[in-house]
Amino acid sequence: MEVYGIKMIRKPDIERIMGKTVTLYEESVTNLGECILALVRSGDTKHLIAKGSGPLVDKLEGEVKDDLKICPANHANRLVLNAYLPYTKPTTNKDGRPSIGLGDRLGQATPGHIKALGDKNIFPYFAQQSIRELNLTGRTFDGVIDDAAYAVFQCGYTAGWGADGDHLKKEEEVKAALQCGATMITLDSSEMIDNTIAGLNEKELLVRYEQVDEKTRSFYEDLYKERTFTFGKLNLTLDTVSLMKDILIYGKALDYIQKIWETFPAFKADESFLEVSVDETATPTDPKSHLFIALELKRRGVHLKTLAPRFAGEFQKGIDYIGDLKQFEQELIIHETIALAHDYRLSVHSGSDKFSIFPLLAKHIGRPFHVKTAGTNWLEAMHVVALTDPSLYRRMHAHALARFKAATAFYVVTTDLSKIKPLDKVSDEQLGDYLKDDNARQLLHITYGYLLQDKDEQGAYLFRDEFFALLAEEEELYRDLLAKHIGKHFELLGWKK
Repeated sequence: MEVYGIKMIRKPDIERIMGKTVTLYEESVTNLGECILALVRSGDTKHLIAKGSGPLVDKLEGEVKDDLKICPANHANRLVLNAYLPYTKPTTNKDGRPSIGLGDRLGQATPGHIKALGDKNIFPYFAQQSIRELNLTGRTFDGVIDDAAYAVFQCGYTAGWGADGDHLKKEEEVKAALQCGATMITLDSSEMIDNTIAGLNEKELLVRYEQVDEKTRSFYEDLYKERTFTFGKLNLTLDTVSLMKDILIYGKALDYIQKIWETFPAFKADESFLEVSVDETATPTDPKSHLFIALELKRRGVHLKTLAPRFAGEFQKGIDYIGDLKQFEQELIIHETIALAHDYRLSVHSGSDKFSIFPLLAKHIGRPFHVKTAGTNWLEAMHVVALTDPSLYRRMHAHALARFKAATAFYVVTTDLSKIKPLDKVSDEQLGDYLKDDNARQLLHITYGYLLQDKDEQGAYLFRDEFFALLAEEEELYRDLLAKHIGKHFELLGWKK
């Protein structure tokens, strides 16, 4: 990490001027010549502290008291920070490191992620949120990037990081994320994918295929029908039936991906990386379908960076992989062969806690790849609650049970609530064990939006304020638990250096 200068700022001086006890984040203290900058926390509120003079101090919003300027950790000041300390601004994975999406739903997890990273040569996407997550948490793209940037400054992390507009479906969503500074867009084309095709018999398939205009059918058939493509020892033939299915299933999605690529110059300029997601489908991605998609995107001039197929098995939220590991391994080898031949990386979605497949990824992908995690940092926050405030945990757990059915509208899980031990049968000391149980993990995982946003009859949050106050008080415990948990991901993925 870079060293920006001699560190000279004193906590007692800050406390005297602010009139309150603060936590001074020592790694943030940065000497910029004319001024010294640092981040502090009082309660659950953070402030930038500037000492000295110069353009940076002048541009920061805040109140001057004695020789310090007390500045809110807001969006405007984050932009100033980005301008003077470039490492606090999201960037692209220019040097091609292995990468991981570390979506932080709370805006509190990045210090733990940074501790897990240490000096490993991994490119992190500290800011990663979908529209669904933004809606459920009441956050914005700008706010997500703000929180990550301040955490990067707080920890003195200078190795580079990214911001991913995750699972975006609409053109206006892509535009908004890019305008906010997203350096990666995960384009979810699921609404353009026809999931009714896979289950058709050959006669029904032919009827649907004949509804495609003759010019389009002839174009694709001339290019691909019964052609065999060879990649080392792998031979794949786009037979007539497979080609008909792929045209019907993915044709509109490919048109849409091309439109997005051509609409936003940031992708061609490598100012933001494009990932294509085809994992939100009714059936696993057939290797022949993957090949068809790869060939078509290349023909259309779309230079994506990563592609997320849907692998065989279940990639449910917050728990390990469910499925046949042998089948997964066989398909992984083929998918990686196709991706390698077409110069993009594989991306594994819902990668949180998929510990059983990580060694297979490490074994069979002999180059950097991308893994996307998200809700596991929320679960570690709930782990903190279970360990330190049993009363709050019990209330949140009970509310999660009441809201579980509503939450299943957003997530596909196989949770069996009857297998979760009743709260009245569990001692305070045993509450942390809920985070070891798959059913309880999924219960807590998918109800986060309700736990964060629900209010009482007077309009006060049921848990949000109490929850965030506790996380602030226990920030070191949260950081350490999260670093240990994410560190396990890195170790099994083979990312040790």
